[in-house]
Amino acid sequence: MNLDIVLPVYNEEHVLAKSVGELREYLYEHRFPYTWRVVIADNASTDGTLDAARKLAERHDDVTYIHLPEKGRGRALRKAWLESDADASCFMDIDLSTHLDGLEPLARAVLDEGYDVATGSRMMKGSQIERSLGREITSRGLITLIKLLFLSKLSDTQCGFKAISREAAQELVPRIENQEWFFDTELLLLAEKGGYKVKDIPVRWVEDTDTRVNVPKTILEDLSGLLRMRFKRIPKKGS
Repeated sequence: MNLDIVLPVYNEEHVLAKSVGELREYLYEHRFPYTWRVVIADNASTDGTLDAARKLAERHDDVTYIHLPEKGRGRALRKAWLESDADASCFMDIDLSTHLDGLEPLARAVLDEGYDVATGSRMMKGSQIERSLGREITSRGLITLIKLLFLSKLSDTQCGFKAISREAAQELVPRIENQEWFFDTELLLLAEKGGYKVKDIPVRWVEDTDTRVNVPKTILEDLSGLLRMRFKRIPKKGS
């Protein structure tokens, strides 16, 4: 069983080599039980990120990269996941804010346990998080709204730590309209309401203060996306 580990990046030249090095070191030291490949998904970086990705791919057989001329994390994940020939794909934020000890249970859920999608959760019992009060209030407010609007059982839609089986990716990703930060939430709602099996995985997570996320803009994007999906007919699995 093999897994593509996708790292969507935008202007991350300063941290790319360090994070890829830490990820590879962890996978080798902990004898990760699945065949794996790191896929750097550069979405329209304007610094030296693409060159850094090329150098890493030249240096390591287990690292490759793709480049998109347009910005958008969802756009990068769409391309990486739909073009993947791995049994499953996952993604994580380049800052590695989610501790890597969550990666094996995330992968196991879709590769061995029969789940279609697995997602890291910072809200479950057993999760350990360090973040500002503002981010805490925003995240809990959003998931409460999702539960009310969709009668959802999801515990956290925005954690940048998710895995999906190849079959589910081929069915679900083309249905996702958002190309940016709401991609995550839309994926999980399409999966849950479409009858796909979704597993939440408790994680250890530390907030990155050097984030590229524009929080006010992302909140508006989330609210707009939720309103759009609230009145959308969601296809059932296999339809």
